Amino acid sequence: MTKRQGSPTALATLFTLLIFLLTTKVLARFIPHVCSPSSCGDIEIIDYPFRLKTDPAGCGEPDFELSCENNKTILELHSGKYLVKRISYDVQRLRVVDVNLANGTCSLPYKSVSVDEFMDDDHYRLDATTYTSFIKCSSNLTDQAYRLVPCLSGNGTSVYVSYVTYIISSLQGSCLFVSRVPTVYQAVLFPSYDSILQLMQTGFDLEWSIGCWHSSYSYGCYRSDYYLPPWLAAFSMVWDFLSAVYLVGRFILAPIGIFGFLIHKYITTKKASGNEEIFLVNQQHLMPKRYTFSDIIAITNNFKDKLGQGGFGNVYKGQLRDAFLVAVKMLGNAKCNDEDFINEVSIIGRIHHVNIVRLVGFCSEGSYRALVFEYMANGSLDKLLFSRKTELLLVSWEKLLQIAVGTARGIEHLHGGCSVCILHLDIKPHNVLLDSNFIPKVSDFGLAKFYPREKDFASISTTRGTIGYVAPEMISRNLGAVSCKSDVYSFGMLLLEMAGRRRKSNSKGNCSSDVYFPSWVYDHLGEGGDLELENVTEIEAAIARKLCIVGLWCIQKAASDRPTMTKVVEMLGANIDDLQLPSNALSFPQSISKEPQSDSSTELLIPETADQSL
Repeated sequence: MTKRQGSPTALATLFTLLIFLLTTKVLARFIPHVCSPSSCGDIEIIDYPFRLKTDPAGCGEPDFELSCENNKTILELHSGKYLVKRISYDVQRLRVVDVNLANGTCSLPYKSVSVDEFMDDDHYRLDATTYTSFIKCSSNLTDQAYRLVPCLSGNGTSVYVSYVTYIISSLQGSCLFVSRVPTVYQAVLFPSYDSILQLMQTGFDLEWSIGCWHSSYSYGCYRSDYYLPPWLAAFSMVWDFLSAVYLVGRFILAPIGIFGFLIHKYITTKKASGNEEIFLVNQQHLMPKRYTFSDIIAITNNFKDKLGQGGFGNVYKGQLRDAFLVAVKMLGNAKCNDEDFINEVSIIGRIHHVNIVRLVGFCSEGSYRALVFEYMANGSLDKLLFSRKTELLLVSWEKLLQIAVGTARGIEHLHGGCSVCILHLDIKPHNVLLDSNFIPKVSDFGLAKFYPREKDFASISTTRGTIGYVAPEMISRNLGAVSCKSDVYSFGMLLLEMAGRRRKSNSKGNCSSDVYFPSWVYDHLGEGGDLELENVTEIEAAIARKLCIVGLWCIQKAASDRPTMTKVVEMLGANIDDLQLPSNALSFPQSISKEPQSDSSTELLIPETADQSL
């Protein structure tokens, strides 16, 4: 009798073990896991969020899929095909080149690139403002800006390539636009064909983001459900199998019930563990990377190349393991604890904007604290404006206007595009950095309250900023509260500084010592005069006039009379005929009163005076 009772028990135990092994094998297939990096050719590390087409399902993000063709990493984007030359994970940037131009052979680009294609892209942003264009003409061109492409010309048709932006309709003869590709900026007026070809082979940069652009902390754009359908399928299979087992015989109902409870607990624990692991991996890509002090020493080659010295500490040039150049700022005299420092870094690190300097990583180890930023090849704007070299002459007025607009957009994003409103309070040319394409990026913000200067910087309750750019309310609280309009004032002084750097040398003696420069500008423009600029066209003179008018609006004495940064961006993009001089008193040493111009036929762009942004 004992043997008869033991036989079903042994059978049930064996059957339960088989079910457990089968279910475990099915679950192991679908539970999320962290994948190992892939590689292809020169790209040794292809890691999250990128994936190769040959990677297992669930590895990387589908929107960041790459292919490996002939041992070369290829990105297919917006119907284009690009060779991936470098992936910089710390700064989330790709260096790519059109596949038809990568090998150096005479060929048109695989696809013509349009800026509009990247405007609504949630994942990729084009980090370029300079393009190389191909045109086809039925007659020969003598313009130095256009270089003949011999291998593509013939049969009465000439193909030209240009590194300078021209309007096709203004060219001599019948010319048609063919295609264009983004190109890195080079300060050369008329490069040769070989130089242009080399620039195109160098490629251009794409910034990538797992989440949404212009969002400081958003999970709404992240994919977290790519493994859910297989898991549901696996659970359904297990449940159907268990149901069938229940119908086989009631003598194993109790063991199956216990086993089902254990499986449920195992699934719940594994799923939570898998979600937590994936969340932590994703967070590593969203947050700036944390470096040890030994990492900082290696990155800067033992602080070999010093770039400069500021109120927060020394700045050194460095290089990451993927050859990406960075600027390392060593912070001294820290007055905040580790938790406050890391929280502030987390806020700044999530700011992704083309006109704000990118925080790559940080170091907080004992008394050593450092910030690692992307390296700006062309230094700061003050070096460009005050340089006595020929580089300033190579930067056109159109480029100066682009720098002004980009800087305004960066400040605008600090004021309203982040999870918190960030006041810079020290806008000046020194804090506007220029990358290799002369794209401006606002720097030195966010950590000022933790690292005050003894003179130029202080707490919000006292005066801070730089003489010449500081708003009146920063000097006297009787003139109003410190707000976003304080940054607007500083930006206005920066615009006037940009417009006044190319004036005739003999005209400076008439205004720089005896008359305040903004007052001199106000009087001359109000009386219909010019700005006494050297060797400028009518279009260039209009750009300088626009910079001055917008600058005068920004430096109004009353903060409520100044435009918001959003309005400033709009004014810089408007036609010069739609702008007029302000009529209110300015914060000049001399009191200035000027009657506003009246033109009933033109709608003038005048900033709202309502103080809604304070």
